[in-house]
Amino acid sequence: MLPDDDLLPDDLLLPDDEQDSGDELYEHHRIQADKRQELLRLDKFLMNRLPNASRTKIQNAIRAEAVQVNERPVKSNYRVKPGDVITITLPEPPREGKVVPEPMELDIRYEDDSLLLVNKPAGLVVHPAYGNWQGTLVNGLAYHFQHLPTGRNGEIRPGLVHRIDKDTSGLLVIGKTEWAMTHLSQQFFHHTIERTYLALVWGIPKEPRGTITGHIGRSLKDRKVQAVYPGGEYGKPAVTHYKVLKEFRHVALVQCNLETGRTHQIRAHMKHIGHPLFSDATYGGDKVLYGQRTGAYKSFVEDAFAVMPRQALHAKSLGFVHPTTGANMQFEVELPSDFEAVLQKWESYAAQP
Repeated sequence: MLPDDDLLPDDLLLPDDEQDSGDELYEHHRIQADKRQELLRLDKFLMNRLPNASRTKIQNAIRAEAVQVNERPVKSNYRVKPGDVITITLPEPPREGKVVPEPMELDIRYEDDSLLLVNKPAGLVVHPAYGNWQGTLVNGLAYHFQHLPTGRNGEIRPGLVHRIDKDTSGLLVIGKTEWAMTHLSQQFFHHTIERTYLALVWGIPKEPRGTITGHIGRSLKDRKVQAVYPGGEYGKPAVTHYKVLKEFRHVALVQCNLETGRTHQIRAHMKHIGHPLFSDATYGGDKVLYGQRTGAYKSFVEDAFAVMPRQALHAKSLGFVHPTTGANMQFEVELPSDFEAVLQKWESYAAQP
C-alpha cells in the first residue's frame, strides 16, 4: 500500500532539485470532542490539542473562519461540547533548522504591510531543504525582511503559503503577518485563489478546452515522480482546467487553471492525457514525442531544447482577496525570455510551408 502523502515530510518525497512541489502549504486537522468533554472555550480547547500553535495563530484562524465546528464557523468564545467535530486549516508549521539571510536580487511585483508578490525565476529553489540549505528564495526573503512573520529564531518556511517547482517560473504570494498567512492559506484550502499557468505541451489536445480530473500521488513505480490515479485508489483529488491558446504543428501553448495544488499537478495531468510538457525531463517531455524523429526536424527540436532546458511552465497570474483590506487583487507577469524564445522558434517553424 502506498503511504499517505501527509505522513512523510516533503524532503523525503522528491530529489533535491524537485523538492519545491506545487502543493499549498497548509495543514488540515479534524478533532472530535470526547463524549465526556467539559464545556471549554474553543481557543483554549485548541491550545490543548495543537501544542505547536500559538494562541494568536489559533485566534487568527478562528477569525478567518479557518476553524469550523460541525461545519460552521464560530467565534473564539464558543464552548466546545461533547461530540463536536472541529476542523482546522492552518499555515504549515515551520520546518526544523535555521534560515540564513542572504542578499539576493528579488523581482518583487507588489509589497505592502501584509503581503508580497515575487516573480520567481526558473532555477531558484523556493525553500531550504536537504541539499538546498542556501541560495533559496526564502533565504533571499529573510534578508529582505530581516525577520519573517512566523520566523521565530529563524525556523524554515516563514511566510510561504504555496510554492512552485524549482524549474517553473512565475508568481508567488508571501504572507508577511500571521493573519495574512492564515487568511491566504484559507483561500488556497477553499480553492478560491485564481491561478493561471502557461504551458507548452507536446501534441495538440483533441478538445480545445477541457477539465482533467484524477487523484495525484507518488508513483508506485518511481517515487521521484507523481502519477495520476483516475479511480482515486491513491493520492489526493486534483482538478486542472485547460484551454489551447495556439497550435504549432507538433506542440501547443496551453493555459491551465488550477482548482487544487497538488505536487507537479499540471505536469502529471498533461502527461496523463498524452501531452507532456515540452522539455520536461522528469515526465518524458525531453525527447521528440510528435513529428519525425530524424533529420532536420529532430535537429530543430534539439535546438529548441537548448533554448529552454527546463519544463515549459510559467505561473502567469494570481488572484485573491487581500487579507487586510478585503479588496480583490489580481497580478500578472510576462513570460520569461527562454519561454518567449522557444515560442518564437516554434512559431517560425509552424509558419513554414
